[in-house]
This record gives sequence, C-alpha cells and structure tokens, in this order.
Amino acid sequence: MPELPEVETVKNVLKKNLIGLKIKKVDVFYPDMIKTDLNEFKNNLVGEEFIDIKRYGKWLVFETNKYFLVSHLRMEGKYYYSSEFNHDKHEHVVFYLSNGYYLRYKDVRKFGVMYLVEKDKLFIDTPLKELGLEPFDKKLNIDYLKDKFKLKNTPIKTVLLDQSILSGLGNIYVDEVLFKSHINPSKKANMLNDKEIDNIINNSKSILTEAIKLGGTTIRSYTSSLGVAGSYQDKLLVHTKKVCSICHSNILITKINGRSTYYCPICQGDNYE
Repeated sequence: MPELPEVETVKNVLKKNLIGLKIKKVDVFYPDMIKTDLNEFKNNLVGEEFIDIKRYGKWLVFETNKYFLVSHLRMEGKYYYSSEFNHDKHEHVVFYLSNGYYLRYKDVRKFGVMYLVEKDKLFIDTPLKELGLEPFDKKLNIDYLKDKFKLKNTPIKTVLLDQSILSGLGNIYVDEVLFKSHINPSKKANMLNDKEIDNIINNSKSILTEAIKLGGTTIRSYTSSLGVAGSYQDKLLVHTKKVCSICHSNILITKINGRSTYYCPICQGDNYE
C-alpha cells in the first residue's frame, strides 16, 4: 500500500502534468468507488480546471475551481497520465483532459475511493475530518501522543497504523520508525515513556523526509505509475530484512493485528504480551 512518501511522490508528479488543464468528460466504470452522488461526480467536474493538488496523510486532494476531488489509493490504486486510452477491466475512472490527454485511475483490487465535495465541505463530508496530525505538523508533540496513547492497551505497531492518531504512516514506515526508536512493536502504547514517544516523533520525521526525497519505497504491490521509481527500499533497515544491520541478529517476523511486522529481538527488546 502506498504510504505518505509514495502519495507525496504521486502528488508532485501529477501537479507537473495537470495544473491548468480542464476536465472535458468523466467516465466511471465502477460506480462503487465513488462515495458521493455519481451523477454529480461526473457532471459537476466537466469544465473544472485543476488549480492545485494537495496531500493529507495518505489522501490525494485535487483542487478545482469549485470543488475538491478527494482520492485514496488504498492497496494498489494508481493514476496514469497518458495520450492514449484503451480501456481495460482494471481502469475504473477516466478523466478526459483539455489537452487531449487522459488521467486514468487503475485499481486491480477495487479498494480505492473518491469523493467530490464543495470547497467548504472538505473536512466535513470526507474522511479527512477523522485524520490525526501528520508527523510534520508543528502541533505534534509528546503531550499530543501521550494523550492519544494513554488509553491504548494495544501494541504500539497497531496504534501507529491508526490514521486518526498519526496520519501518513503505514506498515513499512511504522516498522522502520520503531526499529530506529528501539521500541518493540508489541509493546503496549500506554507503556511508552516520554523519551520513546519523542523518538517516534523525531524518527517519523527523518525517515519520511528521506523517503520523500527518494520517491518512496517501490516493493511488491506498490510501483510507480507515473514514470517515477522510488528507491527508499534500498535504505530499509528492518522491513523485509533477514539480518539486523546493527547487531547482526536474525530479524523476526510476526503478525500484529493481522499485519506482517519485522523487528530485531535484540535492538528492540523482548516481546511484550
């Protein structure tokens, strides 16, 4: 699944191609993907111009003159910007652009979602209203996370994947952040001390910053669809690794709330049950 750095990369590439272009027509081949009125989605976008593209957590937000088009790629969603369009069964939404090109949304698993809302409804009628702070938010501090963690008697790995607490981190980067912070992923969130919380904040910022610079992580289900291949996979320290680069112990793999989790039993301590 694309996480914050991958979505940021997609956003940046889309901005280079789409800003200033108008939408001439919209085709929707899988209506369940559209979470607002389908006819309004298709009709209201006609004639609208892309004036900006933003990112909130893992969400893309396309700004037009009157609306925000809010999109989540989920597991395997991808955007394609191309001069040709030969529809296949995995392409579910197509935007016909004023320069003769197409913006095509492809999603093999059909998990992606889109919302179209008026500009004053962005944080009212979309899931963005439920997002927690991003790691880069100036309001993110120890007190904020302590308050969020205090009633969480669940593994910190699970809590950090909760987008209503800290938005943008996914499975790969949570593993990396916890490794750099020397925190066992099974440790209960409400057991973390101030130093550990501070490490999570600082390591989240540094890891995501570096991943953005390198275009994100390209492995298995996430690959670039816009001509940009991420290379942060070459910097991973624990996720998908077999041996710890620090202590040379074998990396262990466990399931936490159904998510494959990589950790070093030495650098990150023993299991916490």
